[in-house]
Amino acid sequence: MAGAKFQYDESGSTFYYFVASFLALILIPSTYWWWPREEQKGDAANKKHECYCHPCNVKKLRLRAAQPWLKLKHRALKFSFIVAWFLLVLMIYKISTLERDYVEYDPFEVLQIDRGATTAEIKKQYRKLSLVYHPDKETGDEKRFMKIAKAYAALTDDESRKNWEEFGNPDGPGAMTFGIALPSWIVEKQNSVWVLAAYALVFIIALPIVVGTWWYRTIKYSGDQVLLDTTQMFFYFFHKTPHMILRRALMILAASMEFDKGHNPEVQERESDNVEIPMLIKDLPLLAEKNKERPFCHPYSVKTRALLHSHLSRLQLPRNTLDQDRIYVLSKCPGLVNEMVSCVSQLVALARMGRVAHTPTLDTVENVMKLSPMLVQSLWENKSPLLQLPHFNDDILRHCLTKKRNVRTVRDLIAMKEDDRRSLLRTLSDEQYIDVLNVCKTMPFITMDVTSKVLDDEDSATITAGAIVTMEVVLSRRPLEELFETESNGDEEDGESEDEKVEEEKSQKQERKPKVWEKQRKKKTKMGGKKPDKLKKNSAKKVVVNVGSQGDSNLPNGPKLESDSGKPQAREKDRESDGEVADSEPESESDSAASDSISNREAAKDHSEAADDGDDDWDSFNVKKRKEVLETKSRTSHSVHSPYFPEDKQEWWWVYLADRKHKSLVTAPYLMTNLVTTEEALLNFPAPSKPGVYTFSVICRSDSYLDFDLVKNIKLEVKEAKKVEEDHPQWDISEEEDKDALSDGSDYTTDSDDSQ
Repeated sequence: MAGAKFQYDESGSTFYYFVASFLALILIPSTYWWWPREEQKGDAANKKHECYCHPCNVKKLRLRAAQPWLKLKHRALKFSFIVAWFLLVLMIYKISTLERDYVEYDPFEVLQIDRGATTAEIKKQYRKLSLVYHPDKETGDEKRFMKIAKAYAALTDDESRKNWEEFGNPDGPGAMTFGIALPSWIVEKQNSVWVLAAYALVFIIALPIVVGTWWYRTIKYSGDQVLLDTTQMFFYFFHKTPHMILRRALMILAASMEFDKGHNPEVQERESDNVEIPMLIKDLPLLAEKNKERPFCHPYSVKTRALLHSHLSRLQLPRNTLDQDRIYVLSKCPGLVNEMVSCVSQLVALARMGRVAHTPTLDTVENVMKLSPMLVQSLWENKSPLLQLPHFNDDILRHCLTKKRNVRTVRDLIAMKEDDRRSLLRTLSDEQYIDVLNVCKTMPFITMDVTSKVLDDEDSATITAGAIVTMEVVLSRRPLEELFETESNGDEEDGESEDEKVEEEKSQKQERKPKVWEKQRKKKTKMGGKKPDKLKKNSAKKVVVNVGSQGDSNLPNGPKLESDSGKPQAREKDRESDGEVADSEPESESDSAASDSISNREAAKDHSEAADDGDDDWDSFNVKKRKEVLETKSRTSHSVHSPYFPEDKQEWWWVYLADRKHKSLVTAPYLMTNLVTTEEALLNFPAPSKPGVYTFSVICRSDSYLDFDLVKNIKLEVKEAKKVEEDHPQWDISEEEDKDALSDGSDYTTDSDDSQ
């Protein structure tokens, strides 16, 4: 750059500015995010619902003991932040005391006179200072005299004064100087060897080693931190066994490469395993340890399978050996189960495209999903779900299943009256009974709303063959504590107003007795209302065709289905229109023609409004998709009561669409990890290629609780696809446009063009 001068920082002031700015840029956000905050011991609600059973207390102690250095880490972080802030303040103070490198040149200040001085006063002051600072004098100072002479020339010489006023310098414009915020010793000759050695150490040796190590470790794992060798094994066995039972899926999970010492150096192999594992196998009759199929016969697979079977059977293991291995195995299982579900859903999609020969059935997918709540709650599938509650054992379960009582699920236990429930659990102490209630209150109560649309069509409510259907599934989560409150309030109201209800029923029965003239009026309306009755039937059929009937099960106990017929808004509109037709009388031809024209206008208006609504739905769908891509999905929802699981487990839910009649999976399972109160999932699938009525099931399955699944049946009326309108204006092409299109040619060539 012409007229520019670069120089290193000799005084060190620029370097202090750079270091202070860089340190503040890093220190301020780091302090905000990583300053150790004291963990809140929990608000009143969390303390109120906390469980103090023995397994929960053991788990809390183990989690605290697993981080003995946590307090030391917090103290070290606080000390580091305090030291860094002290250095920043010290640098700011140092910068404030440094002399400024650039000072504006002022000749009046050099001559020590006022700005309003006359020329005579300037000359007089110059002579006075010259007698003192001239080099020939005893008190002379050459540098000071040069400044004085320069200042005198700037104030008396016209050209020098003009340069000073325009450029701030009597000598005219000077070269622009740039300061490099690095100390000058970096480029000094005696330090060049050390500087080059430092560059070589960082950029030639250290950086390639760090990047290579990171890359070598990364390429072995998938996006969910599962070994690629494990994923390949899952694909092989699920393709080999399309219809897989639960124990076979558990065997495949135990054969994951994460538990092999050759693939994962974190796995520990002890000499005591040769003694403890055979003793453990004797207590597990269904282990199938003699299976000769690889890799199920490998020692690591047998050991892992034995640990999982002992966990599901709630057996006690040696604390310092096998129990530590069990904790490590269980910590890896949720991610592996999710990977298994993903592999099965991908195989289903490949089978539909004809890429693979065998299609995994719906039972295979659901058996894999069942592994997660079984491992979290440490229960086999055939065990009672009441064993998820604290202090429950086989003796209490015998009292639950008697001639008087039939309590099989947590929901049944909550539905009991307080006195009956306490009588059932009379063997528990008051503290243990409170633990049971607290855990029940924190368990989820899920409701599910399902709507189906075709977003890119004008009529989004009508489903045609081959159209892409979007199923909007809205899950709402409430704690079972609310059911406690509503049921207790309902019991009190029932006890207080039983007599009043009996009296009201008697009075209503007396009032409901029809009079003679009322019967005659009803007959008249029936005789004159034959035509409206037909219209009502037709309109009801239209509602069923466009919307379809739905059956849902909002209870977490199982698939108890209730049927609904269409949307309430559509039914109300049809009823209003039917009422208008029934009340109206025959009109003249002119009136009927006018009414026909009005109805045609209204139909056209409704059609345009439906098209606008379809565009709005499509825009909102695109906005939701963009948000899903840009926003990271949270993995925090509600903590699960899982005293036998080694880590704090959050509630996650699988949402998917299935065809139970053909035992097939329709959509890939969507894993909802952030259901706090209400969340929405979008399931896209192609409609069947043939018209007709099809029944599908929207299933919500928990990965943490047993017997809390939700099923909702829906019926879709699929119509024939609309024919393409050949007379549409967009197909009208004039001869000139056709010739222009042929002359312009195309970016693509056909096979016949290539042959020529």
